[in-house]
Amino acid sequence: MFYWLTELSDGGDFFNLFRYITFRAGGAFFTALCFGFIFGRPLIDLLRRRQGRGQPIREDGPQSHILEKAGTPTMGGALILGALLVATLLWARLDNAFVWLVMFVTVGFGLIGFLDDYQKVSRRSSKGVSGRVRFAAGLAIAGIASWWAAQLHPEALAWRLALPVLKDVLIDLGLFFVPFAMLVIAGAANAVNLTDGLDGLAIMPSMIAAGTLGVIAYAVGRTDFTEYLGVQYVPGTGELLIFTAGLIGGGLGFLWYNAPPAAVFMGDTGSLALGGALGAIAVATKHEIVLAIVGGLFVVEALSVIIQVAYYKATGKRVFLMAPIHHHFEQLGWKEPQIVIRFWIISLVLALIGLATLKVR
Repeated sequence: MFYWLTELSDGGDFFNLFRYITFRAGGAFFTALCFGFIFGRPLIDLLRRRQGRGQPIREDGPQSHILEKAGTPTMGGALILGALLVATLLWARLDNAFVWLVMFVTVGFGLIGFLDDYQKVSRRSSKGVSGRVRFAAGLAIAGIASWWAAQLHPEALAWRLALPVLKDVLIDLGLFFVPFAMLVIAGAANAVNLTDGLDGLAIMPSMIAAGTLGVIAYAVGRTDFTEYLGVQYVPGTGELLIFTAGLIGGGLGFLWYNAPPAAVFMGDTGSLALGGALGAIAVATKHEIVLAIVGGLFVVEALSVIIQVAYYKATGKRVFLMAPIHHHFEQLGWKEPQIVIRFWIISLVLALIGLATLKVR
């Protein structure tokens, strides 16, 4: 919205600043951060009144959680989404289709998560919406977004998969690009959802991944950067830096209240939305494989569950003491802050490796 203030500029005044993506990204960050600080406590108080005993704790999870986390309200992801959407609508160019695509995915998965959280709270059960229904709804949203992205990409890139490190190598997937991109988006959403099991564990890696993808989006949206780096040029993606800046600001505002011991959980409302957003940005920027590196922590968390279930069904034995893998380390005796901070460090290292793929060609 604020971008239209450039129409008041003569090219050398204050209003000219609104032409710059980096300036508006800074504005989006501080807007979302302030939103989180201002509305965080009122939202938590509202959720406490509405939810009473808070989020139901899984009985098959760590026993310590039943005592330590009981009564904590959920759906705190609404704070992140509110901050993110307000910041994006105020500071991004609203004539940019990539911005609307990513917001569509974010809001869509956020609604799925909200319904899931609502059923858990209203039924006083750790089981919400059926997993099949939730996954099918997510695939539907991802399918629309994947087709939409293919229409927005330049003809030379549409329906193709770009490989990191290998310069100018594109694999023509044809119509198979849609199901591939669907799995990227839906898979990212569910991977972040599985990671959200400890106070602060999911939000910081999400912010780190979003910041990394924001830099990539800004780079691939500029011809001078793409020519220098030897990556594919995707016009219009630079505006996604504003979206990711809003996500980071909103995430920090949420983390203020989610830091151990958490006053609120993001719930599926936040985790599904954040994961879907990361997947959508990766598809939009043609960096789907890089997402697997940047979001490697989420990949490991998801794989730990898949391996645990598959191995148990085949042998009746477990590979991990408990899955997802962060619970395995809890069972080994690691304290919750140790796990969280060490996982943050791993996320940061993976993000730097992901960024390095821009230059290593």
